[in-house]
Amino acid sequence: MIAALLLSVAALAQSYVPERVFDTRAGAWTDFEAMSAELAKADVVFVGEQHDDPNTHALERALLEALARRRPDLVVSLEMFERDAQAPLDAYLAGTLDEAAFLKASRPWPRYQTDYKPIVELARERKWPVIAANVPRPLASGVAKAGLESLKALPPDQQAWIAADMQCPKDAYFDRFAKTMGGHPAGDGPDAVAKQAAMVERYYYSQCLKDEVMGESVARAAKGPGEGPLVVHYNGAFHSDFALGAAARAARRLPGSRIVVLSMLPVASLDGLAPAGEDLQRADYLVYTLAGDQRNVDGPIDDAIYDLPFTLLGSHVPSSHLPASLYLLRAMSR
Repeated sequence: MIAALLLSVAALAQSYVPERVFDTRAGAWTDFEAMSAELAKADVVFVGEQHDDPNTHALERALLEALARRRPDLVVSLEMFERDAQAPLDAYLAGTLDEAAFLKASRPWPRYQTDYKPIVELARERKWPVIAANVPRPLASGVAKAGLESLKALPPDQQAWIAADMQCPKDAYFDRFAKTMGGHPAGDGPDAVAKQAAMVERYYYSQCLKDEVMGESVARAAKGPGEGPLVVHYNGAFHSDFALGAAARAARRLPGSRIVVLSMLPVASLDGLAPAGEDLQRADYLVYTLAGDQRNVDGPIDDAIYDLPFTLLGSHVPSSHLPASLYLLRAMSR
């Protein structure tokens, strides 16, 4: 009896994820349950993550559990699966495809088992739809290498994998993207500046393609203000921070809908936090958690940069390989 009790206490201790929640609209600290109660009133929730942070992923599942206690009509949308993987994903959720066949057909990210399987399995258990929201990587890779013109050559069966309405303005989102890319020059020589500008533009269009596809995927599932289920979309934070990127693309397609943006922020310590400056515009809710990986302690990796090596290569590379991937990115850009 005592041994069983000790095991139960140990399990609870292991499942606890330290976090603090800041409501930027109220300018005050709140708690996870109070935030969840507000999120349950929305039409769409964008959850921006720092890829490969274990505590972030634990909280992402906890958020779905908290929302499910308040409303049953949830739809999960994931950047981590691409539109051409929707059929095997649906079959797995329906129980007509086993896990091995599903994973073989859907090209999951390397850390799927630890990071995203808990979300998919919860959706399967609750019979929630899961949207494979992203554009197939080879299409994004084609744009990164040759620009938007590459999309015109797509065969008819692949046209459904891109967004029907593509808008890539040189706006605040472009400025953030260009600033992030500024430290990764395209090469040397007298034409370096022009090459850098052309490279940034191509990569931005690739990023924009992902955002437009994800925004369209979310909007299709959400339907309209108060008309459909609550769609919870998970993506890298760069895609939704400051209500830009995919969040802005979804909002354009969902006039009048309540869209809430949440940003997960792994930090070295939860003590002494004082959100200020641009963080107060980053998201409606800032969810701080203890960084489970030293890579994220000194500051989050902009997923605009994190995504680029595997956008170019057409495959996913874990962030542990990021420095080498960036070296390859620069080499390929010359």
